[in-house]
Amino acid sequence: MMKFAVIVFPGSNCDHDMANALRDVCHCTVDLVPATATTLAGYDAVVLPGGFSYGDYLRSGAIARLAPVMTAVKAMAAAGKPVLGVCNGFQILTEAGLLPGALRANRSSQFICQTSTLRISNPHTRFTTAYAGQATIQLPIAHGEGNYYCDEATLAELRQHHQIVFEYVDNPNGSVANIAGIMNRQGNVLGMMPHPERAVEALLGSIDGLGVFASLIAHEEESHA
Repeated sequence: MMKFAVIVFPGSNCDHDMANALRDVCHCTVDLVPATATTLAGYDAVVLPGGFSYGDYLRSGAIARLAPVMTAVKAMAAAGKPVLGVCNGFQILTEAGLLPGALRANRSSQFICQTSTLRISNPHTRFTTAYAGQATIQLPIAHGEGNYYCDEATLAELRQHHQIVFEYVDNPNGSVANIAGIMNRQGNVLGMMPHPERAVEALLGSIDGLGVFASLIAHEEESHA
């Protein structure tokens, strides 16, 4: 059984949603770990949830990248362990240099809260294998700064190394190349703006988010078989 650390920054508001998805739906062990923690020893994976870490002062995620726990998060990433950043977590990963590019204000300059259709650009990652044969999924988005940007050279590298994992079909926020989620070149760090944890139960309207967690759990089980 995988053991997840869900990091709680001042201003996190999707931490309990994520913990519920992992614990109650996926039956994993989950701890809510404060941003002041200095070690993540004993955890198989770490999740940076959505919210408004440190009030989103400066840029979203810019202060959170300096939190004590981020040294441990970087160590887990370097060790090849799974690191997932959702919404504000994606912003933190880019600010911390764990993923390339940046998240800017939405093209409309307005907060967007809706369900978006995503194209699964790379179904062969440790986060997407459960979506085999499924071209698109629908996940909720809720952000004011979800407009992914990178320069042309970085975009070319993302494409060359198949690091673009999810793309918007409708591109609600103006992201470069319709990007909704990317991973690092090693394939163990994923950042995505849509919220898979909000789409894991039929009662909530969709189970399309389950694939992210099911893929990750299956990969971990196979690697320890």
